[in-house]
Amino acid sequence: MAKEEAKKTKEKRPTPLKRDLQNERRRLRNKSFKASVRTAIRQFDETLPKGDEAKIQENLNAVYSLMDKGVKRGVFKLNKASRTKARLAARAVAKV
Repeated sequence: MAKEEAKKTKEKRPTPLKRDLQNERRRLRNKSFKASVRTAIRQFDETLPKGDEAKIQENLNAVYSLMDKGVKRGVFKLNKASRTKARLAARAVAKV
């Protein structure tokens, strides 16, 4: 009977170790998300010289969406997202 109770109880993990594991998972998730944002910005930059207005707007909207999601998830601060979006919009207007 005592052996059954020992099997049922989970071994507790020390709090600092758990925090380290959570931080590592969060870091990897944020790293992946930031990479996808950089890729979207790169695609936007590649469409600028071509001058295709519809494609430029489509890529700009994709970057806007990712940046807003990043702010919502806490990956980016609001000012960074706003600054990035403003700079990309200015480049889009200058090229069109």
